[in-house]
Amino acid sequence: MREVFLAFKRAPLLAMLGVTTIAFSLFAFGLFGLVAINIKSALLEIEDRVEIRAFLIDGAKDAQVEELMQGINKIPQVADVGYVSPDSALQRARAELEEFRDVMEGAMLPGSVELRLKEGARDPETVQTISRRLQTFPVVEEVRYGREWVEKLYRIRNIAGIAGSVLGSVFALVAIIIIGSTIRMAILARTKEIEIMRLVGATNNFVRLPYLIDGTLKGLAGGAIAAALAWTAVQLVSKNLMAAQFFNAEQVMLGIAAGGVLGLVGSWLSVGRHLRRVWRDA
Repeated sequence: MREVFLAFKRAPLLAMLGVTTIAFSLFAFGLFGLVAINIKSALLEIEDRVEIRAFLIDGAKDAQVEELMQGINKIPQVADVGYVSPDSALQRARAELEEFRDVMEGAMLPGSVELRLKEGARDPETVQTISRRLQTFPVVEEVRYGREWVEKLYRIRNIAGIAGSVLGSVFALVAIIIIGSTIRMAILARTKEIEIMRLVGATNNFVRLPYLIDGTLKGLAGGAIAAALAWTAVQLVSKNLMAAQFFNAEQVMLGIAAGGVLGLVGSWLSVGRHLRRVWRDA
């Protein structure tokens, strides 16, 4: 550990650059991850309210409605189904739109059948399949559901995940390169010491270890800073815009550990290459 702190004292700016790069690479990746998590949470809330409404033809007979209800009850994804008569539909509309009560006086609204789906069967594909099945009944005139919004949210979530992966990979590569540069500077500054250590019988792993620890600690520090920045961003969004969800404890620890892995990989790649050069020139 003493060697690690000595390396930091020799090149503090370069060391801080490595930590900062890892922090911002993980922060960028984490922001897109937070977007994906919050979109997923919004999707779950919307899916809970997913409802398919089948509007019936004018003058639908009781026998036709009964046949439709029996057919719907045979669909395994349906949790419950209810029939709304034209009179009930008009009363509901008047209650929900009181300012238009006079306009709707004497109006006729179509009867409808409302379906709620079971959990796990509210994705766009399943909803669309059931809607098409309802349209095969002669008594059904039109089927409506909130397909567009659900599909848009799914699309945004996928785009956020892909963008986060790409940007995170780019920043991770930059972090590995910069950490490698800090290790290279440390090795060059201690070339004579390394040569002496080799002469007195120090093993390769003994020489490598301080640099690997150095890179890992920088990575862990960067991961912790990234977690703090992400938490701050979520608090600002929640306070000024809307309630936002943060990573759970396991995901935070995984992100910090990812920073340590980035630091270790950058150190390992750099140490092996530059130590071989020092030993070859010795």
